[in-house]
Amino acid sequence: MSKIYAVGDIQGCAPSLKNLVKKIPKKSKMIFLGDLVNRGPDSLGTLRYLKQLQEDQRIECILGNHDLHLLAVDAGIRKPKNLDTIQSILKAPDRAELIDWLRHRPMALSNGKILTVHAGVLPQWDLQQTIECAQEVERALRKKSYKDFLGNMYGNTPNKWSHSLKGYERLRVITNALTRIRFCTPSGTMEFDSKEGFESGPKGYIPWFKAPKRKTQDTLIYFGHWSTLGLLRDQNVISLDTGCVWGGKLTAMEIPDSGKASKNLEIIQVDGYEHPLKM
Repeated sequence: MSKIYAVGDIQGCAPSLKNLVKKIPKKSKMIFLGDLVNRGPDSLGTLRYLKQLQEDQRIECILGNHDLHLLAVDAGIRKPKNLDTIQSILKAPDRAELIDWLRHRPMALSNGKILTVHAGVLPQWDLQQTIECAQEVERALRKKSYKDFLGNMYGNTPNKWSHSLKGYERLRVITNALTRIRFCTPSGTMEFDSKEGFESGPKGYIPWFKAPKRKTQDTLIYFGHWSTLGLLRDQNVISLDTGCVWGGKLTAMEIPDSGKASKNLEIIQVDGYEHPLKM
């Protein structure tokens, strides 16, 4: 049986991506954990390469906050930021095709044992609900009216899950949890400003995976988004954003068939991009 690897944030580092793929056994498959584009040297080349790999059924890509940002800029909802490197996509002759492909990517993936997601999950969600919530956002992105969703996607409120949430408020909470969360209170109130290591959250807040009553505690979760964590294994969670765009590494880790974490899981790494603005 071929192996499957989860891969951390690429952020437009096409050379690192291509070097990593060369190191992955040819019959294996890969799940990229979001933030496919932006900040790195070649977002256009990254997106074209991933699209080809996905069409060849070698990979699947989860959407991260930078990928949603690209969709929002393309739709005229947001303006590009100073550090963005998505302009090449917006000027490309295949722009429409790439954007259409991107908005049809999943927000989370699971085989019933393992969850792969960009940022994290709320403590109230079990595995099934996480996937169902992800699918709600996926449906909104795939509609002809998807720009309406993008226009209502941004904002930090509501910052806590409730089953009674409806419409764009519900979709906003889901999107923020799946693509932006780092810290939350034990009861799941999200905080979006802190980006340092998991011991540096504001008072009363903890890393989302430390929530004491998190319903996904028995699910092995692979996630990215939090580069200051680096390569982290904490019980049933594995963080794979190792700062590729900031001169760190691009990291792939084997996903076990059993759904159980093991010290023997294969790790493959390549050098990242020496960003000119790296502090």
